[in-house]
Amino acid sequence: QVQLAESGGDSVQAGGSLRLSCAVHGFTHSTYCMAWFRQAPGKEREGVAGIGSDEVPSYADSVKGRFTISQDTAKGTLYLQMNTLKPEDTAMYYCAATSTWCLGSRIFVTGAYVYWGQGTQVTVSS
Repeated sequence: QVQLAESGGDSVQAGGSLRLSCAVHGFTHSTYCMAWFRQAPGKEREGVAGIGSDEVPSYADSVKGRFTISQDTAKGTLYLQMNTLKPEDTAMYYCAATSTWCLGSRIFVTGAYVYWGQGTQVTVSS
């Protein structure tokens, strides 16, 4: 059974940093995509950062240069380093995984992902 568990969310001041972690259990596929999504109240879930099947990271324009996605396959953990946080980054952050091939824009398609975590809240105050 595949399980994803996020952690690291917190309340921070604008300009601060956070590192989110996603512990992945039971996912043994050699082909995969993994990504971070976020959802603010009243808004649709949006892709933030992802690692495609070619293992090349992709970022939403709104976070480029501020967020960095990485993974430690030995630990089975996906990370999202978030720097220079802004109030508009406030949202519930989710990690997601799928064993299907994905590249480019498909990395940020919510329907492409089968496995989701429960989310971790990030709140950025001005």
